[in-house]
Amino acid sequence: MRILIALAAALMVAGATTAQAAAPAVMAAPNINGANVKAHLTQLQSIASANGGNRAHGRPGYLASVNWVKSKLDAAGFTTRVQSFTYGGATGYNLIADYPGGDANNVVMLGGHLDSVTSGPGINDNGTGSASILEVALQMKATNFKPTKHVRFGWWGAEELGLRGSRAYVNSLSSTEKSRIKAYLNFDMTGSPNPGYFVYDGTEHKPVIPGSVDLQKRLEAGFASFGVPTELTLVNGRSDHAAFTAAGIATGGTFTGAEKIKTTAQAQKWGGTAGQAFDRCYHRSCDTMSNINDTALDRNADVIAWTLWATAA
Repeated sequence: MRILIALAAALMVAGATTAQAAAPAVMAAPNINGANVKAHLTQLQSIASANGGNRAHGRPGYLASVNWVKSKLDAAGFTTRVQSFTYGGATGYNLIADYPGGDANNVVMLGGHLDSVTSGPGINDNGTGSASILEVALQMKATNFKPTKHVRFGWWGAEELGLRGSRAYVNSLSSTEKSRIKAYLNFDMTGSPNPGYFVYDGTEHKPVIPGSVDLQKRLEAGFASFGVPTELTLVNGRSDHAAFTAAGIATGGTFTGAEKIKTTAQAQKWGGTAGQAFDRCYHRSCDTMSNINDTALDRNADVIAWTLWATAA
């Protein structure tokens, strides 16, 4: 499904003078091929299978995952760096990737955690978010997207142990570096097998951070553009956006559900099975390639691209 960035165009021309009204239209966000995202997930599954069945902090499967994602981004011309940190007596790693160009004082950042729990390969949690932002990053290069803002991606380590990697990254930034990040978008579990379509509530953090509600509305508009109703969710600091909100940075994100039970009303709205968890394999060994809903994965990947193009254009 190809989604045009009508919202981005509207944002750019809002308040324009008559003389400015002839500005060129914003290019369309690309359709993200769900098969490409699944191919990335297959690679993460293979890495876990070859390394004791997981991709957890301090385990060889995690570093192998970092190295594989880095190789894909390096080949696409991103500037990458691996940031190390220590937690629980083990070295953890964050992967940071910068897309060339854009205003370095106006950074849009996307991220998701790359680690799994020790009990399984973590394909939905959070291979899905990690693979989706990887494919979106690769499509920036493939479509020769030239955003006016600078775009940065982060794959976080040790999220499953208390958001350790994202906190280490934000804490490593100077006040000036933090002030340059104008938006952070987080994608954690975007292909749950009994999916919901949740958008982070931009008013969750108190006081409300300027820009967070704008990101919420932009994500909602992305889903609405192809007829998918959404609900707001209070993530309550359970994912990596928490470090950014603590630093006063506007945040947003999407989520397809974890251990909570889908209600009858939600099943009527989204399909799937009422009375069953959104993800019955949450934090279990069965979180494998068979634990993915292809439609939810594809829709979320398209919305990620839609929102990035609208925010960074």
